[in-house]
Amino acid sequence: MSVESKKTRELFLASLAFAYFSKAFCGAYMKSSITQIERRFDIPSSLIGVIDGSFEMGNLLVIAFVSYFGAKFHRPRLIAIGTLIMTAGTYLIALPHFLQGPYKYETSVSHKVADNSSEGMLPCNSNYSLTDTNVPDLVARTACDKAAGSSLWFYVFVGNMLRGIGETPIMPLGVSYLDDFSREENTPFYLACIHTVGILGPMFGFMLGSFLSKIYVDIGSADLDSITINYKDSRWVGAWWLGFIVTGTVVLLSGIPFWFLPRSLPKQGQEESQSKSTELATMVEQENFLPEENQDHQQKEKALTFQELAKDFIPSLKRLFRNSIFSLMILTYLVAVNGFIGMITFKPKFLEQIYGQSASKAIFLIVTYEQQTLLSQCNMGCSCSTKHWDPVCAYNGMTYASPCLAGCQTSTGTGKETVFHNCTCVGDMMTPGMNMSAVLGQCPRNSDCDRIFKIYMALSVVGSFISACGATPGYIVLLRSIQQDLKALALGMQTLIVRTLGGIPPPIYFGALIDRTCLKWGTKQCGGRGACRLYDAGFFIYYYFYTIHNLIFATVFLFLNSALRNQAKENGQEGNGQANGHANINIAKNTDDTEKESTI
Repeated sequence: MSVESKKTRELFLASLAFAYFSKAFCGAYMKSSITQIERRFDIPSSLIGVIDGSFEMGNLLVIAFVSYFGAKFHRPRLIAIGTLIMTAGTYLIALPHFLQGPYKYETSVSHKVADNSSEGMLPCNSNYSLTDTNVPDLVARTACDKAAGSSLWFYVFVGNMLRGIGETPIMPLGVSYLDDFSREENTPFYLACIHTVGILGPMFGFMLGSFLSKIYVDIGSADLDSITINYKDSRWVGAWWLGFIVTGTVVLLSGIPFWFLPRSLPKQGQEESQSKSTELATMVEQENFLPEENQDHQQKEKALTFQELAKDFIPSLKRLFRNSIFSLMILTYLVAVNGFIGMITFKPKFLEQIYGQSASKAIFLIVTYEQQTLLSQCNMGCSCSTKHWDPVCAYNGMTYASPCLAGCQTSTGTGKETVFHNCTCVGDMMTPGMNMSAVLGQCPRNSDCDRIFKIYMALSVVGSFISACGATPGYIVLLRSIQQDLKALALGMQTLIVRTLGGIPPPIYFGALIDRTCLKWGTKQCGGRGACRLYDAGFFIYYYFYTIHNLIFATVFLFLNSALRNQAKENGQEGNGQANGHANINIAKNTDDTEKESTI
């Protein structure tokens, strides 16, 4: 019996660790694909924040009921069902790729039909983007949007919500199941092992996202030689959909072992004394195969139990939130998660926009945000659209919004090898006789950006290590500060509150703040404003970092307040214990004196 229980415990620990890895793997890949999804569906950062927050919305729908009622039923099988729902949601996120047509981005080169040596395209005299006045009406735009499938982002929204629903049982039911069969001194070690494996999930998730972001979205169906942009371009969309197929499969595999685990396990060191209760639990599992004549009695008993559980739900919540340590820890987690979720959601965009800036700012960054300032004497005769985004890098190190705005007169080559010549705006800023050509794409960043980027990543690693050191102690404080029967409910309510108020709002308000820093919006295929192509680096840093720093300072303040109150509570308990001890001594002394007097 002891050997079988030990093997079952080991199987559960390995399965729960793998489940933690798979959910973190999938979640991290979702974060790494945010920018790709934003570009593919041509939506602003505020809307992508809503899509990202749908995961927490899914948690909100079921977390309280799963945490409370799920603890009374077969917890491993509920976790297995959750992984199936997560898998379905992850596959659903990838579905729009197969329903949409090929990805079309803003470019003027695709209209060129010429060999490598001819000069067939005249950027200055031909503007291939929508002009500022040539905008389709509402009916035409609606029909175009429907044909282009730009509203299919809703599948991503629903799929991410299903991911949130499916992940719900893993943490509260898994941790409570673990704590029920393990010794108190072993629980921190088991949790540390599980979290260690889980931490590998984000690493592999972001690695997968980095790899697939360099693969073109329509890989296998598009002629890659005709693509005029590369993965460094703000219009580039990687194979975001492929990663969700991979992560969904991993999540599916992680749920298989939970179907074969028992409903409960004996406490470590108490296998023999718990053998009878284990056999009883096995008999309860086998009641699913009772003859039909016993089904009515079984259903009545289950209905009665559910009513009793539901009746005790509200009183249990009151008991839980009257615990001051629990309430302060939840508030601390809430503020900390706000900063973390906002940071991790838009960190890929931050790294791209700040450390991927060109050596010198684009030409329209040196003046005001008015679109009219994009036009000057050097390109006035070209009839350029100020909304068009097809950046080129001139040999003077300056990035221009399009070949037309650079005043380029001719071009040679095709695809990525296209070179624009006789760019009049380039000539205005150079010594006469110098090269007046430009190539596709933004100018590369300078070496100083690389040095600062390495410093930033080193500091990020240190910060992540310090943050991770508090994960296991935080769980232990929660587990030890509440009653045994409220354990699963406490973990569930922690997940509910933190995921709801710490997971849903941050991507939305961080995204709205980031949208305010946009300098150049893209143009949708059917007209209208698309995704942002370029941000103001200074304001981006200001809104992004200062919001995170304020939340971190609030977290530290709340944590110190919680620690001081906890210490005061412990000191009070020690004082009461000493007082009770003195009282017991006095009572014993008085008793002895009374006995002596009686004897005399």
